[in-house]
Amino acid sequence: MSEHFRVQGGARLVGEVDVVGAKNSVLKLMAAALLAEGTTTITNCPEILDVPLMADVLRSLGCEVTLSGDVATITTPKELNHRADSEAMGKLRASVCVLGPLVGRCKRAVVALPGGDAIGSRPLDMHQSGLRKLGAHSEIEHGCVVAEAEGLHGAQIWLDFPSVGATENILMAAVLANGTTVIDNAAREPEIVDICVMLQQMGAKIEGAGTSTLTVHGVESLQPTEHRVIGDRIVGATWAFAAAMTRGDITVRGVNPHHLDLVLEKLRMAGAEVTTFDSDGFRVVQQDRPQSVDFVTLPYPGFATDLQPFAIALSSVSEGTSMITENLFEARFRFIEEMVRLGADARTDGHHAVVRGVEKLSSAPVWASDIRAGAGLVLAGLCADGVTEVYEIFHIERGYPGFVENLRKLGATVERVTA
Repeated sequence: MSEHFRVQGGARLVGEVDVVGAKNSVLKLMAAALLAEGTTTITNCPEILDVPLMADVLRSLGCEVTLSGDVATITTPKELNHRADSEAMGKLRASVCVLGPLVGRCKRAVVALPGGDAIGSRPLDMHQSGLRKLGAHSEIEHGCVVAEAEGLHGAQIWLDFPSVGATENILMAAVLANGTTVIDNAAREPEIVDICVMLQQMGAKIEGAGTSTLTVHGVESLQPTEHRVIGDRIVGATWAFAAAMTRGDITVRGVNPHHLDLVLEKLRMAGAEVTTFDSDGFRVVQQDRPQSVDFVTLPYPGFATDLQPFAIALSSVSEGTSMITENLFEARFRFIEEMVRLGADARTDGHHAVVRGVEKLSSAPVWASDIRAGAGLVLAGLCADGVTEVYEIFHIERGYPGFVENLRKLGATVERVTA
């Protein structure tokens, strides 16, 4: 059976949408629960496919996990299984984030190399290098990361690149290490701050969250806690782009607009009226055809690579020519091949894409290659004449709970088809 979305073009999206917890945070918070014996509760969890997959990973390590609505309850035993090589590991990239907690808690880990989106290579060199500096021996063996240490000690660690995953794994190993660890050139994303807040609630001693230098004073043990996941800034930005592309009027609630300062400024440059509401949301109104804007993807607080497909989709229907530069994942430009099917005037050259806007796209069958590409194709379909069919929609549902329902609430004609 092949499920796909049928998207009727010509909609102007108007209304209000609520954003739930961040996909890029909740999975790491679930992994952090491994660091403390007892029951940890995580609220505001998004109801997406990746959450039960991570629950399966944790169960394979000996945890009891209950998912009920937007609440995940994780009971971690005194003795953990250190082998994370279940089938679920191959289905999501974030599963590698159990590496740091397992090394920190068990002093050994065997973690299957993860799966996830097809957006380019994401090597684990910095993860392993950081663990080695903490005193662990780490190698790739038989498709798994194998790490072992008699004991972990504090260290001075410099990351060649502010990798979110490496920062998280090193951080979660360091909180139980003996002594002080300093992570320089650390990732600064809001999701990093979120995990630091949860770890501090558990008893960790961390300084510098949200800056490029994290200082971790190791403690002997942590305690379970209850924590609310921050709102998903990538989902929030998706709706912001949807308003601009469809010349709509969308109010987004449940996400801190300051996590999207650059994104919202880019939309202002495109001609949108943007209003922010303290720390709880924003409104984007686009009256006329958007104006072309250039985008360059960079680590936070730069423009997120996850939003690159939406930048291309917006540019495709804007007035003028835009240049989009991708500095993080080389395969993300695969999205352009599908946009060309929809009539976009776009060319790529290495890390750059040049997009000349057209008045209206033309409907066609298209295929999603990752979560954001899939959502971007649906938004593009709303700006096309006729009906666009979007395939491989399981990607979209890994990142967007209630995507079709929210689109319909905003005035789109979208249906799920099983054929």
